[in-house]
Amino acid sequence: FQGKVIHSAQWETGVGDSGAKTKWEDTVKNWGDKKIGVIGVGSSAIQIVPALQPRVKAISNFVRGKTWVSASFVREHLVSLANGDENVDNYTFTEKDKQKFKDKEYYRGFRRALESDLNGAHSATLRGHPLQQGARTIFEEIMKQKLSKKPWIAEHLIPDFSVACRRLTPGPGYLEALCEDNVDFVPENIKRVTPTGIETVDGKHREMDVIVCATGFDTSYRLPFAFIGRNGIDLNAKFDPHPRTYLGIAVDGFPNWFAALGPNTGVGAGSLLIIIERQVDYAVAATLKLQRERIKSIEVKKRAVDDFDAYLESFFPTSVFGEKCRSWYKVGKEEGRVVSLWPGSSLHCVKALEHTRWEDYDYELLDSQNNRFFWLGDGNTMADKVPGSDRAWYLDPKEIDIPELQ
Repeated sequence: FQGKVIHSAQWETGVGDSGAKTKWEDTVKNWGDKKIGVIGVGSSAIQIVPALQPRVKAISNFVRGKTWVSASFVREHLVSLANGDENVDNYTFTEKDKQKFKDKEYYRGFRRALESDLNGAHSATLRGHPLQQGARTIFEEIMKQKLSKKPWIAEHLIPDFSVACRRLTPGPGYLEALCEDNVDFVPENIKRVTPTGIETVDGKHREMDVIVCATGFDTSYRLPFAFIGRNGIDLNAKFDPHPRTYLGIAVDGFPNWFAALGPNTGVGAGSLLIIIERQVDYAVAATLKLQRERIKSIEVKKRAVDDFDAYLESFFPTSVFGEKCRSWYKVGKEEGRVVSLWPGSSLHCVKALEHTRWEDYDYELLDSQNNRFFWLGDGNTMADKVPGSDRAWYLDPKEIDIPELQ
């Protein structure tokens, strides 16, 4: 191809690429007479097509599979912010909104309501659940309504598989953009890329100035460098044919190592940020244990990894993620092992990581003395020895650990 090829993860158009503060709109300001090809129908393509549509001469969206385009998440809150406007899809916060957020109590309540509703979507990912069935009915109706100008697209786009089997994306404006006169929806597979455009298997050739590849990312959890554990084993070899971990954060044979956003710690519904925070908390707790108890290494037991792996195998057949659909959640894309998602809700993951099972680990002590209490030292703390130290820190409410009632 003699035109420009861009991947959604590396947006370099040749205009303003060196400026860290350059707005993306400025990078396509000269595309008014360009013909653009966008390959994909995942979350990136669903955002790119409506963003480029009014700024270019023509777009051809090459779509290989089907996908659910949902209603906007936490939509009732957006409608409320928009003073009851039921047509709002992609709300833009006003200066008035931002001023209200400076009130900490108001902001905390607003955020709490959003996250609470977002975390309530997990049940819709379970096979046969009423929320799953209801979502399917609602989303199909919404998609057909928004595609009413080109109803034939719905036949190619609305899936047979359950809602959320693939990553669910609201995609405000995407379906509407497909109905515009300068957008061509292409369900035929691509045969080849030519010097001047793209040819599909039906023999049709479309001229292009720019090809945007919204074709996904490497989700194999294979590192681009050697990461060596005990006995010289490389993590990439350990993760063949698929990653096997302990709660998605530790691997047997790799002591003193904890991961965030590792295998089986993503979510198909709910808050991901709280999971990342708890993963970091978990690693910090392990580090403090190493320091406090003079431990040389902490390494998860292979049996613990095996047991978590068995739990994964038993869980995903009960969820829509285990169905046949083309998804980056899986190895093999359509019917392979689910490697990217936590086996449960976001709140379930948070609870699992909150209470560390130290008994699932093996330890090497730092000192040669074979006494587990050698770390107690001489009976003093630093506060006992250092003049001016706070020797009543336990009265600080922030330091009082009150066990949660189960």
